[in-house]
Amino acid sequence: MSTTTTPRTSPAASSAPSAINLARTTATATRVLRQLCHDPRTIALMILIPCLMLLLLRYVFDGSPRTFDSIGASLLGIFPLITMFLVTSIATLRERTSGTLERLLAMPLGKGDLIAGYALAFGAVAVVQSVLATGLAVWALGLDVTGSAWLLLLVALLDALLGTALGLFVSAFASSEFQAVQFMPAVIFPQLLLCGLFTPRPAMHPVLEGISNVLPMSYAVDGMNEVLKHTDITTDFVRDSLIVAACALLVLTLGAATLRRRTT
Repeated sequence: MSTTTTPRTSPAASSAPSAINLARTTATATRVLRQLCHDPRTIALMILIPCLMLLLLRYVFDGSPRTFDSIGASLLGIFPLITMFLVTSIATLRERTSGTLERLLAMPLGKGDLIAGYALAFGAVAVVQSVLATGLAVWALGLDVTGSAWLLLLVALLDALLGTALGLFVSAFASSEFQAVQFMPAVIFPQLLLCGLFTPRPAMHPVLEGISNVLPMSYAVDGMNEVLKHTDITTDFVRDSLIVAACALLVLTLGAATLRRRTT
């Protein structure tokens, strides 16, 4: 007589979700936002620092308003990107070093749920940050833009979300907060130099121009410049915005794939 043995599935394997679950993602985002509410210094860094940097920039060029108009729009997108990158990378790293991430992933919570929850939580903060920074630049500091301020806000928000995605991604490769900060010169500074903020990208060496063409910050700056110069939505603006959004989504996907439970 032959017996049939039913293969046993481990609890971890059976509970691992195959796709992002809305309820688990929302719960993760709520937990992260609740933690942020108890950390006023982090909130101040994410929300107020871009505004303070724009205010400082305005009075650095107090005698040359045209200069502020020409670079203020670009920096309106760059400041939130840098801030969200720094805060998100450190906050996610803390989850791993404290063991929180390992406990969460032992539950029916997939990596996609976790990354999406973090992106949702920090994305909500990015909305507040972008609204305050754009409102300050346009209505308080007199940033003169030809296009709609709402389009300026859209690009600033996409840039902040890109910074969030990059921060989540690089946190998987750091073992300490110091290492997380060290990724800024490697990930952010080259993009800052090659994005066209200091000199037009076509005027760069052909090799550097080719590199800048594959960096997302270049398209963030191009999108801001389109709003600065044109009254209507242009094809280039749509292209630049879609590229920044696609890069953010791609980096979030890579972040979910490379997320580890603990820091070794």
